[in-house]
Order: sequence, then structure tokens, then C-alpha cells
Amino acid sequence: RAAALPFRARGRVLLAVDPDVVLTASLARLVRRRKLVADVHEDYSALLHDRAWARSYVKLAAQGLVRVATAVTRRADLTVVADDHVPPRKARRRLVVRNLPDPGYLPKPTEPDPIPRAIYIGDVRRSRGLQAMIQAVEAAEPWELDVVGPVHPDDQAWLARWRASSPAARRVRIHGRLAPAKAWSLAAGAWVGLALLEDTPAFRAAIPTKLYEYLGSGLAVLATPLPRMAEIVRSSGAGAVVAGPEEASGTLQRWSERPEDFLAARKAALRWAEQNLAGESPYDQLARDICALVGRG
Repeated sequence: RAAALPFRARGRVLLAVDPDVVLTASLARLVRRRKLVADVHEDYSALLHDRAWARSYVKLAAQGLVRVATAVTRRADLTVVADDHVPPRKARRRLVVRNLPDPGYLPKPTEPDPIPRAIYIGDVRRSRGLQAMIQAVEAAEPWELDVVGPVHPDDQAWLARWRASSPAARRVRIHGRLAPAKAWSLAAGAWVGLALLEDTPAFRAAIPTKLYEYLGSGLAVLATPLPRMAEIVRSSGAGAVVAGPEEASGTLQRWSERPEDFLAARKAALRWAEQNLAGESPYDQLARDICALVGRG
């Protein structure tokens, strides 16, 4: 159904945001004489390595689709990629638009809650740190944890067993999927944002949007040593890089016992956000480029 949208769209410029849609959008571009903007959110080839279903014949089909879609996006009138490393590396007109947050939905920095609290917002699965963050908070009483986002089906049984058996379950709240404004309202008063991603091909070269969002909300950050994410945390002084749940737990305990260390990281997060998230948005350049295509359409 979505694949047919490019043939029904009325605009002079077609904006395709999914690999399957970009294929039909490319055909509609030729048939209907439209301009094509291909928006590539992430390295889909690397992402396949992080999906359990992509370990069979389905993976071969998906890889084929990704290769064809990448070839098509390279020939679009404008190719928008979410980061420097995201394919295609070369295109007719390539624009890097990083997934920086819109400050409008982030909470204003507030005083931290009396009881130390960590938060995670995003897709909830093991590879994104579900077990690591829960184990870290479990061993760091009195810390609490809010987890916001849909729990992957493969992890629901583990999570249910943990909640039924762990005395720390009362300190961990699982909210499920929430609207962005509601989700980020829970960050007000939190001490720390968690980004305990596993070292997978999709994550290794990427910077998760949640890192920018945590910093923009004035939260200290606990992150795993994925190169680009770790570099931001270390260079800014806005948190700590930890290799696993034991190190994460130790850092949380240290911050609650010595709040001055946590407050220094929090101040560094706010300073980084002021220096890197203010000013013109990269989306402004994208808007100008699309307007130029409309004018030529």
C-alpha cells in the first residue's frame, strides 16, 4: 500500500523515507516527471546484523533490497543521509542531516529528584541495553529507572521473569510506548540518561539520537564504549563510559554517594548542548534544498 503512494502523490517533489518506497518513488519520478528526495535514516545493511530474523534466507532477500535501494538513492535529485558514514557515500547531491533533537519536545533542565533516577527512552531490546540497564540499577539501590518505549517480543519473557522475581522490580517502571512529549516529560528531574547499547555493526559507527536528547535535557549520560558515542561523552565530560552493568552500577553508586561528581557531569551536558544544539538547524538547509527542487519541478 505504501509503495503505491508515489503514484498518487500530487506534489512536484517526492520524499521517500523507506527503502521499499524509494524503489517505486524512483519509477514514479520517471513516469510522472517528479523530483525525488531520498531520505536514508541509517545504514540498513549494518542494521540487518542486529535483527534475529535476518539470519536466514530472509537476510539474503533483505540485503538484495538494500543494495538496489542504495543504488536508487544515489541517483535521486537529493539524497539525505543521517550521518557521514551512512550509504550511499557518493550521490548526485548528498546532504548530511543528523538526527538532532527539536528542543521543543525536550524538558527544560530542572533540579534533580531527591531520589536518584535514571531514564531510558527508545526501542527496548537487549541489543539496546535492556538487560544491562536493569541489572545496573538492580545493584545500585536506591536508584530508580524509567524505561520508555516498546519492548521487543523476544525480550518480553525475560523481562516478565525479572519483574516477578527481583526485589528491585519496585524501583523499575516500564512505561511502554508514549507520545514524544509525554515520554520526555519523564526526563524532568531524572539524573542520568542511559545509552548502554551493545557493540553491533549498526551501532558501532552511529551516534544514537537519544544521546543528543539526553544532553539537550541536561542529563548526565552513561554510555557503552562505542567509538563515536564514547568520544562525545568523554570529550564533553558529560558522563561516563562503562563497559557493562557492573561498571554502570558502580558509577551510579558513586554519583549518588558523591553528588558533586554527578552535578559536574550535568553542568558539562548543559554546556555541550548550548555549544552544539543551538543555532541554525540542519533541517533548515534541507528545507531550502527542497524548495529549490520545487521551483525547478
